[in-house]
Amino acid sequence: MLTKIKFGTDGWRGRIAEDYTFTNVRRCAQGFATYISKHYDRDEWIVVGFDRRFHSDNFALAVAEVLVANGLRVCLTDGATPTPAIAFSIVNKQCVGGINVTASHNPPTDNGFKVRNEFGGAIPPDGLKEIESYIPDSEEGVRREKFEDALQNGRIVRFDAAPEYIHQLHQMVDLGPIKEAGLKVMVDPMWGNGAGWFPRLLKGGKTQVAEIHNQHNPIFPEMSRPEPIPPNVDAGLSAAKAQHADVLIITDGDADRLGVGDENGQFIDQLRVYGLLAYYLLEVRGERGPIVKTLSTTTMLNKLGKLYGVPVYDVGVGFKYVAPKMIETHAMIGGEESGGYAFHGHVPERDGILAGLYLLDMMVQMQKKPSELLDILFQKVGAHYYDRIDTHFEGDRRQRETMILNASPQTLGGLAVTGLDATDGFKFNLEDGGWLLIRFSGTEPIIRVYTETTHDDRVQAILQDGLRVAGL
Repeated sequence: MLTKIKFGTDGWRGRIAEDYTFTNVRRCAQGFATYISKHYDRDEWIVVGFDRRFHSDNFALAVAEVLVANGLRVCLTDGATPTPAIAFSIVNKQCVGGINVTASHNPPTDNGFKVRNEFGGAIPPDGLKEIESYIPDSEEGVRREKFEDALQNGRIVRFDAAPEYIHQLHQMVDLGPIKEAGLKVMVDPMWGNGAGWFPRLLKGGKTQVAEIHNQHNPIFPEMSRPEPIPPNVDAGLSAAKAQHADVLIITDGDADRLGVGDENGQFIDQLRVYGLLAYYLLEVRGERGPIVKTLSTTTMLNKLGKLYGVPVYDVGVGFKYVAPKMIETHAMIGGEESGGYAFHGHVPERDGILAGLYLLDMMVQMQKKPSELLDILFQKVGAHYYDRIDTHFEGDRRQRETMILNASPQTLGGLAVTGLDATDGFKFNLEDGGWLLIRFSGTEPIIRVYTETTHDDRVQAILQDGLRVAGL
């Protein structure tokens, strides 16, 4: 019997050649195929895509072989494709789901198996558990059909996701003013699927777009992982500053997350970016609708919600919670602390490319640099300060959770604790309206300790107290 596969936030991730093997990828594909067969008819179409990681294209072929052997049909991307383009293709082609071979922001040693529903969004937790339950214990339970045979008989079709996705982006935002604004834009796609997209979208006008880290290199030099947070963004920030860029746009390995650097080469953290994007939709575009946010993201959204009279919903961490809530409430925007944002009228999936275009449009429409936009946001909701520490842990997770629950700190960083929310992790609310969250990663053996506060000088003290509460 092979190792039991456990699904995390988006599906399954593992270390290449250790547990992420062709055998285990095929087992996951069989579990997904069985899940689809329980809910849909035969001959339904599934989109399969992949990123630029080691062997991702070949792992995707293995997935396709299993799906067609189970009576399904496959639309297989013809190259490494951004996750949001894959998600849009599911809806555009009226498929019933999708599989994306990507480990997103994980280290280069890893790969992953993301699953999506007919809306192009994350499958809710109960669906993930159902898929997991159908994964066979051995490869003997996996059906396979030769790729060449399925391609020849039309059960696998290769396609380019770019044209229709680009058409959709043009429906979401007018790129003309951005092209003619004369901006100097630096883009860091972090060696991933976002490479080439902003130059392609913004060519032909006065705006100049330059890229760094845009080649195919699955070891991701100059960063520990393609995650758009410090210190992984440092090389991009330095390049943007050296080129006197007006803004740095950063997308993660599969281009579903956004990071931003300002005109001074300073990183704008992802909570502030979420605040800017929500303010852009409410103030610049005049849109109204619910805001969905995870417990680990900014309370600036709650303040914006009150100012503009829109409801704000808090959900657990991960788009498996955000996407269903967006669909349920017809939300204007949904997002999370990791830099993933989704938008009404699109698909309920993170889209780092569209989010980047929205930020550029905000700069153009308000005629402001990124740091100036942040000043305007803070004039509305007050200054907010955020940081997080990720720490590897060993030992029993349940014992550590019990220890955290029993800690009952009265203060954190000198601020009184006013309550505890244990919906997803352990979120300690603080007297200034800020918070500290201690949470276990859904994809790696890591404890994340996050905080947001209105006191710049207390951020590190709050985090250090949080580490002590977690026994780290």
